[in-house]
Amino acid sequence: MAVSFKPAVMSTLLLAMALSAGAASADALNENFDGGVPHGWTVVNNSDPVGDASWFQGDSKVFNAQQGAPSSFIGASWTSGKDLSAISNWLIMPTSTYQNGDTLSFYTRTVENSHFPDRLEVRFSNAGGTDVGHSADSVGSFGSLLLSVNPTQDVAGYPDAWTKYSVTLSGLSGATAGAFAFHYAVDDGGPSGTRSNYIGLDTVSVTAVPEPSTYLMLGAGLGLIGLARKRKAKAA
Repeated sequence: MAVSFKPAVMSTLLLAMALSAGAASADALNENFDGGVPHGWTVVNNSDPVGDASWFQGDSKVFNAQQGAPSSFIGASWTSGKDLSAISNWLIMPTSTYQNGDTLSFYTRTVENSHFPDRLEVRFSNAGGTDVGHSADSVGSFGSLLLSVNPTQDVAGYPDAWTKYSVTLSGLSGATAGAFAFHYAVDDGGPSGTRSNYIGLDTVSVTAVPEPSTYLMLGAGLGLIGLARKRKAKAA
């Protein structure tokens, strides 16, 4: 037996379907680093020469996390390199499906009154994966530089209080399997260098733009609501 719905009921169903479907291309993500490097994230340290540490659980003795427990952030520092080093330390997020309009946001900072400048890049690979090459100056498939915090590595150029940054994807041809990466990249770094100190990264999130089908379903639902109201007014 066929089941029929009143227009108002059908519109409600369509709206519910549109909202519940999410229709978000990228996986929703909110990471507060309560337990160090998250599962599925990849660390690659291509510093030359490479040091003793890569990305690590934050230390509240240096500064507190942006939110949550005092040490619930992740860090990278001059220990990425050894002696006088070209630091190239990567933190790569898992591959997901992205589209134009998807936004990555995060907080970062260095220590107060630092005299050893830091730099952090946000890069994107439209191939996904973890290919960053094998040398300090290689980027592999992560050739798209979306943002650079303190690009010229100036003293006092990196924020020494938690500061929010956001990047929004554009220029993709459609839904794309890709990956974001944080790249701690400092020239003349390491324990004997004139640059590189200690940075923190916290509260990383990805906000996905709804797919076009969601807007179509919302439009259809709103249209039926309007039609139902007109019919009700005419009947009255």
